[in-house]
This record gives sequence, C-alpha cells and structure tokens, in this order.
Amino acid sequence: MKAFIHVLLAGLIVFLAYETVQSIVEPIEFKKEQKKRYDETIQKLKDIRAAQGAYKEVNGDYTASFDTLIDFVKNGQFSIIRKIGEIPEELLGQISEKEAIQKGMISRDTTKVSVLDSLFPSNYKIDSLRFIPYSGGHEFTLKKGVVETASKLKVKVFEASAPSKLILKGLDEQEIINLNDGLDYKGLKVGSITEVNNGAGNWE
Repeated sequence: MKAFIHVLLAGLIVFLAYETVQSIVEPIEFKKEQKKRYDETIQKLKDIRAAQGAYKEVNGDYTASFDTLIDFVKNGQFSIIRKIGEIPEELLGQISEKEAIQKGMISRDTTKVSVLDSLFPSNYKIDSLRFIPYSGGHEFTLKKGVVETASKLKVKVFEASAPSKLILKGLDEQEIINLNDGLDYKGLKVGSITEVNNGAGNWE
C-alpha cells in the first residue's frame, strides 16, 4: 500500500512539475509566435497603405475593393514630371520658374512608371496582398469613407484591418483573449474610417 502511495505521489510531483514548466514555457512560445505573425501582418498592412496611397494619388480617392486595388498596382502607372534645365545664376531671384519655362530656359518632361515596380520588389506576390498571413486564406477587411473634421472639411479616408483571432489562428485562445484585453480594436489595422489619422497603424 505504501509503495502504491509513493508511486502515486511521485507521479503527482512529476505532473505538477510538468504543469509548472508548461505554465512558464507556453506564454513565452505564444509571445514568440505572436510577434512573428504580427510582424508579417504589419508589413502587409504597410503594403496595403502604400498601394492605397498610390491609388488615391492617381484616382483621387481610395478603393474598398482588393480586386480594384491589385489590378491598379499590376497595371497602373505614375506620371513623373522631370525638370530639364536651370535658371541662369545671374537671373536667380529676378524671374520665377514659370517665367523661365515661358522663356524656354526650363522645360518639363513627363514619363510614366509602373506602380508595381515603383512600390514593391521585383518578386513581390501582389495577388497575395489581400490575404491575412497564417489565417488560412481569410482576407483583410478593406473600407473607405469620408470623415468631416471640426472645421467642416471633408477628408477621404480608408481602413484595412485583421482581427487577432485570424492572425493568431490555431494558437491558445486564452492567450489571445489576454492579449486583446482592454484594446479598442482586437487586432491590427491601418487607417480609420471614423477619424482622420493619415493612414496610421494602431501599432505605431
């Protein structure tokens, strides 16, 4: 009987030791994996922000469609205006650049450059822009809108977001709940459709 109790106690001690170690190791492993996934998701959101900025520059507004945004990045072009010539040193401060253009001292040359080549590396997989890393194929939520400021100025805005439950899919649910505790948005997002924040990310 005593031998049985000793074996039982030894087993209990081993179990408690294992649980203690796991209670320390698991949060550390969660944080490590969370950082890796968040870093990749943040980079994707930065890429979406860059694409939206280019789209607005060319089209005058943002888009709420990934199909439209990705097609624009693939096939769209920027117009780059290059100045050729200079105002002679002896005339600096005496004539404006507009006058110098009229006199033929300065000319403008407009060239077209690819949006894709300008914004992203040559091997960038632009078709994957819409997908949240590690989510199993779920897409970022993409929105656009107009926000009226206190001075009655109407500002065009956009927002791209991904909830942490998708970014951290497959990880410990209680750890995800703890991570989100007290946060206004339980995940990562860039931009806002409720305020003017100049496309800032909620991690910045």
